[in-house]
This record gives sequence, structure tokens and C-alpha cells, in this order.
Amino acid sequence: MISKKLQDAINCQIVAEMWSSNLYLSMSFYLQKEGFDGFASWMLKQSQEELGHAYDLANYMMKRGGIAKVDKVDVVPQDWESVQAVFEDVYEHECRVSAMIDELVNVAAEEKDKASQDFLWGYVREQVEEEATAKGIVDKIRICGKEGLLFLDDKMGQRQ
Repeated sequence: MISKKLQDAINCQIVAEMWSSNLYLSMSFYLQKEGFDGFASWMLKQSQEELGHAYDLANYMMKRGGIAKVDKVDVVPQDWESVQAVFEDVYEHECRVSAMIDELVNVAAEEKDKASQDFLWGYVREQVEEEATAKGIVDKIRICGKEGLLFLDDKMGQRQ
């Protein structure tokens, strides 16, 4: 059985993952509007991945006897200055999500819930990858400058 404290923390993370999904969907719309279909496609896949995280967290909690809840999801930004600004926001956001996942692991440890700790470590490892990917994209955009954005846009659209 999952503790109330951990259940509440995971429910907060479910909402955060849904907000992340909406953020990336908004970014996808912005990028498509700006003519960057490859970046938009990449961001749409990222949006779907974040929603999948919410489902995974809810399913895990319900398997442990908890109650998954969907709470209010706040409004997300709608506009950015540039492709680079979008991906700088992605990187900063992924760093914040990493801190949130770390805190979930801490709550599971405080509650002496080893099964949840083990489950959440999978998210910790995935967050390391998501941060590194976002940072790598920001670095590539900085290196290629405006002249290389169309090449990078095409490459990003090839994400599976």
C-alpha cells in the first residue's frame, strides 16, 4: 500500500507531467507557425512522451492501492522569441522536472517505500537523458546559428 504522503506527491507530479505535455504542445504549435516543421514534430513527440509519464505514474500508484487524481493544469506559455529561446526553455524546464523527480525519490525514501524508490529511479535515469538531450539541442542551435537552423530542423523532424 502506498502512503498518503507519497500518493499526494505523485498526484502533484502527474499534474506537472500534464503541464509539461501542454507546454511542449504549445511549443510545437509555435514552431510550426514559424515554419519549423521538424522542430514542431520533435516537440509533438515530446508532448506525447510527457503525457505518457503521467499515465505511467498513475498506473503505478493504482497498482499500489493509491488513488490517481487529475487536478487543474495551469496555462502554459504561448509564444517565444526564437527557436533557441524555445529550447533554452525546454532545458530549464527539464532541469526543474529533474528536481521534482529527485524530491519524489526523497519522499519515497522517507516513507521507507523501496518499491516506489525503485520505480522512481527509472524516472531519474530518464530525466538525465532528457536534460542532456535538451542541452545538446541548445548547444547545436548556438553552434549552427540562423544559417544552420533549416538543416537542424530537418534532422529534428527525423525523430522516431
